[in-house]
Amino acid sequence: MTDPHAYAVLAREVRFAGPLFSVVSDEVAMPGGGMARRDYLRHPGAVGVVAVDEHGQVVLIRQYRHPAGQFMWELPAGLADVVGEPAEVTAARELAEEADLLATRWEPLVEFFTSPGCSDERMQIFVARDLSPVPVDQRHRREQEEAELTVARFDLDAAVRMVFAGEIINGPCALGLLAAFHRLR
Repeated sequence: MTDPHAYAVLAREVRFAGPLFSVVSDEVAMPGGGMARRDYLRHPGAVGVVAVDEHGQVVLIRQYRHPAGQFMWELPAGLADVVGEPAEVTAARELAEEADLLATRWEPLVEFFTSPGCSDERMQIFVARDLSPVPVDQRHRREQEEAELTVARFDLDAAVRMVFAGEIINGPCALGLLAAFHRLR
């Protein structure tokens, strides 16, 4: 077996730079001496939380996602947009902001690229347990799409059935639930 090709980036152009991601075009050296342009999203990364309560239920949120044009069941999740912040701290902040919950037990569950054909976004999902409510006076004020966010709890078995029934179609949510089902069983 020979060494794999290096796929060196010969040139890069930032075509769009926004507050959440940028779009870049790379000229990449291909095997055999050729070159190809690859356009993709550069993303800060994200975290997600499979929050499991004392009854074995998981906390899901239902939120409108404009690119998909629909409401989706999701894990509490968010961008890793605070430079230097540990992923577990980001996950705890997102759980508090989106589900009004705190957790005292955290465990890494799974890490993956969300869509490696068009983005460098890497996501970490954690299992959070020993849940308690965020005090009312300390809750995050939800705005824009988050203003209509719904929080619900489902038995883990039921949530996994929702994945296979096509009721949960958010990829990180589906993967997180399946990984949690495997880990917790």
